[in-house]
Amino acid sequence: MNLLLIGPPGAGKGTQAVRLRDRLGIAHLSAGDMLREEVRLATPLGRAAQVTMERGELVPDDLVGKMVEGRLELPECSPGFVLDGYPRNLAQADRLARYLGGKGRRLDRVLVIQVPTEELLGRLTGRRVCGGCGAGYHVRHQPPRAEGTCDRCGGSLLQRKDDGEGVVRGRLQVYESQTRPLLEHYRGSGLLREIDGLGTLDEVTGRIAGALEEAGG
Repeated sequence: MNLLLIGPPGAGKGTQAVRLRDRLGIAHLSAGDMLREEVRLATPLGRAAQVTMERGELVPDDLVGKMVEGRLELPECSPGFVLDGYPRNLAQADRLARYLGGKGRRLDRVLVIQVPTEELLGRLTGRRVCGGCGAGYHVRHQPPRAEGTCDRCGGSLLQRKDDGEGVVRGRLQVYESQTRPLLEHYRGSGLLREIDGLGTLDEVTGRIAGALEEAGG
């Protein structure tokens, strides 16, 4: 089964993608993880992407497309895949469709996890990390025993710059302007299923399973 998982930052795509991987025995391809790995390995693609990211710009569609297509060629993707974080815009969606069509493949289902903006802000801005040992916390969902202090090492808990409200709102705005148009694109093809992202992880997983049963998954 070939799946696409869409959702705003903080919707829980990564966690649900891993669960889909384990349940269905398919590959999980996270565009963000792939980019970071290419940069770490200093591949030609990674070096080109790093220059762009260091300028604070989005990685060009062509670079990301080549990276994803390269991973889709691997044997591990033969039984199927769940794509997380790609495509992010209509141009990338068109490229993916052309690539899959050329290989005699297609998407079986596109799942979008929907979460209200205020809930997303709470999830993302509430994250804290220990400056000493790197342990993660959340002021609402996983608070430390003593406010601002790591349970493990006693270090001070910090909020990453990326989790500041201004940055988070900016990321959500990018999603609205660039990625949300994909919903109508895939709805028109009959592939789209909307998933309520509120509730426990198991509740969201159950809703996803129900959507896949409609597709014979």
